[in-house]
Amino acid sequence: MTRGVEDSLLVLEAVTGPDGHDVSCVPSKLDFAAHAEVNGLRVGYIPAWMNESPATNVDRAALDMVKKLGMVPVPVSLPDWPYNSLSIILFAEAAAAFEEITLNRQVDTLKMQVADAWPNLFRQARFLSAVDFVQADRLRRKVAQEMHSIMSKVDLLLVPSLRDEMLNITNATGHPSLTIRAGFVEVTEARSDWAPDPARPLAKFLPPRRVPHGITLIGQLFDEGTLGQAGLALERAFGVAAERPQGF
Repeated sequence: MTRGVEDSLLVLEAVTGPDGHDVSCVPSKLDFAAHAEVNGLRVGYIPAWMNESPATNVDRAALDMVKKLGMVPVPVSLPDWPYNSLSIILFAEAAAAFEEITLNRQVDTLKMQVADAWPNLFRQARFLSAVDFVQADRLRRKVAQEMHSIMSKVDLLLVPSLRDEMLNITNATGHPSLTIRAGFVEVTEARSDWAPDPARPLAKFLPPRRVPHGITLIGQLFDEGTLGQAGLALERAFGVAAERPQGF
């Protein structure tokens, strides 16, 4: 997480490539030019997602900005599949990684213990069956094939940043993702990634509070450079990345 796209790419450059400790790493290279031409880049988007919650006017304005910058919007579609089922793989792998603190009960000392916080996911994942995992992995393969088909028609995707389906998909397929500030929305209640906790109700705002809102770009596998170039062009055009709350 950085303040801007170029900083993100500097960090990525520093960590790109195998480190000699992880056999799953592959040779890779970040090919990025800050002022590369974005005119003509094909930007896929899912029309229905842009016209329903959680998309906002900021998301729709971002699609308009794509056109203004000379990039070409391309409507694409995804099958109506249970993409949240891919989370089974994530939960199983996370539970395996944190097995020691789950079994020795150190997980009980973590602060967030609501139903879908990580401590309970570590515990619950131990009850997944091998069949559950294999079936989720079969879905993962189908989703990867579908994403390959979609990405063969475009250079990148533009999606609402709060759209859970794409988060689940890219967690499973490895397509690089870049979320950037694109504008502002007004909210009347704080947002949490966890289930509601009656003991800690979310703050409410009256009058509504103006907060930053981002859009997400999804790139081709191993092509973070193009993703960054498009992101930087959009970030400059939006002109909101430098805004700070009072006192910051």
